[in-house]
Amino acid sequence: MEQSQSGTNGIGQRLRELRQKRGLNQQDLASADISVSYVSLIETGKRAPSETVLKSLAERVGCTVDYLRTGRDDTRVKELELKIVFGDMALRNGANGEALQSYSEALANAPLLDEAMVRRAKLGQALAFEKLGRLEAAIQLFNALYDDPETTPGSAEWAQLAVALCRAYRDAGDQVMSVEVGERAMKQLDRLGLDVTDDHIQLGATLIGCYYNRGDLTQAQLLSNRLTQVAEENGSRVARGAVYWNAALVANSRGQAKESLALAERALALMAESDNVRHIGLLKVNCAAYLLEIDSCDLDHVAVLLTEAQETMLEVGTAAEQASVETYRARLALRQADPDAALERASRALGLLRNESRWESASARVVLAQAQFERGEATAGAETLHAVERQLGQIPVNRNTALVWRQAGDVWQLNGHPNEALAMYQHALSGVGLVPLKGATRVTAPLI
Repeated sequence: MEQSQSGTNGIGQRLRELRQKRGLNQQDLASADISVSYVSLIETGKRAPSETVLKSLAERVGCTVDYLRTGRDDTRVKELELKIVFGDMALRNGANGEALQSYSEALANAPLLDEAMVRRAKLGQALAFEKLGRLEAAIQLFNALYDDPETTPGSAEWAQLAVALCRAYRDAGDQVMSVEVGERAMKQLDRLGLDVTDDHIQLGATLIGCYYNRGDLTQAQLLSNRLTQVAEENGSRVARGAVYWNAALVANSRGQAKESLALAERALALMAESDNVRHIGLLKVNCAAYLLEIDSCDLDHVAVLLTEAQETMLEVGTAAEQASVETYRARLALRQADPDAALERASRALGLLRNESRWESASARVVLAQAQFERGEATAGAETLHAVERQLGQIPVNRNTALVWRQAGDVWQLNGHPNEALAMYQHALSGVGLVPLKGATRVTAPLI
């Protein structure tokens, strides 16, 4: 009685595909115990081979018996799973390019993997894209996983994806979508009435940062107040650290330099025991930045913080994060009355950013301009500030760009150019939503 391919579990089809792939004919598979006609019957699904025959055929086409029998090669599967594990390790260690390659190689053989490993590789691939600055690709993958029916709202994976989407949209300059995703996720959690977990606290902490970038400091402060209490009652040290980290950002944006420093130092103390060295490094940068805004700060302590942060970022940080350290070291050099060192550091930051049109590059240029002015290179300083203006004009408006406009205005003002400073200040105001008065005309009237 003839058997179908399904009746023989697809052995014949896999045998034929492998034979043809290796450029063999049926005669090449025949032996004293296996005739050409028998090979033909197996390939058409009309005969189920014995274990002995199966072993002989597997050797000839270069695969395992398990693969011929089931279509699953356990040895190959283990190799692919190890690639995903290696990708996870590479991602944690800042080797983002290597991580992306490992995940992509695994996903190229996705049919051999179970669904859980495929999802793990897709998430890793998205995170690698994000860290490499390929935000559009990252957002596309995050969205696909987030909207997948297999992703359960309220689960740890769902919360991680919501956080990643908020972060990616924020970094891509789409402040509206970053806040929308975060608010929708927080409301969904409230409707589900689930117990508060670290993942939920992390989502709220990320949303605080999104509110900050959008310039909505009131919402950021309200959420910060709510999360601080929840985190203290239910959160781990890391979760509490994330809340204080973003609360420091909000306090700093309100001009509360000493309060923001205290919050950042508390966040650093809470996270110091974690294994996320990158976050610890970034917090040290934040502490150094807040210290530099205080007139009588300990500059030696700032130098120690930035040196330690730089050592970390060189190992696990992105190019933008490494550039941020260089920019703050340039600011420190200006406070130390060393414009030569400031110019060198700011130039390094620009080199790391490859002169891309992003607010971090514009920020480094502002420091570079001040260093040039202090070195007596007024023409070069003015040209650098005009470059800042051109660059900021190409970047989506948010609170970070507004801050750089303000800083550029301060450099113009400090160096005796009030008209240019005024133009920069107007851009800064527009950047936080304060638009010029429409329809107004200049009126010259006597003062009474």
